[in-house]
Amino acid sequence: MASPSQPTLVLISEDPRVSHRANEAMRIALGIVAGENEVRIVLTGPAVHLLDDDTDDLVDGDDIAKFRAALRKLGVPFHIEGAPPAPADWNGDGHPVVPVSAAEVAAMLPRATRFLVF
Repeated sequence: MASPSQPTLVLISEDPRVSHRANEAMRIALGIVAGENEVRIVLTGPAVHLLDDDTDDLVDGDDIAKFRAALRKLGVPFHIEGAPPAPADWNGDGHPVVPVSAAEVAAMLPRATRFLVF
């Protein structure tokens, strides 16, 4: 098992409104967490739409909702690079979110043991 100071970094930049890859990245991250490994999930650019309230407009929306709920139950936050969308229709489930800058994302790289980039 990776030590708490050396997590697996999952960087997601794919748009879940047009690609299944964002959902697959989140599914893989959940599998890694289920194996009792620390994971840091970073959403950049359009990947922040993984936390949209209405999953009907997302590719694999039903799966996204299930994976989000499981990650929330396990206490895994999403690190959001940049400003998140307006809260009126985003993250209504109150998933833990950690705002990070591009420099903070870069600082996570040398501390991780493995990387998944989507």
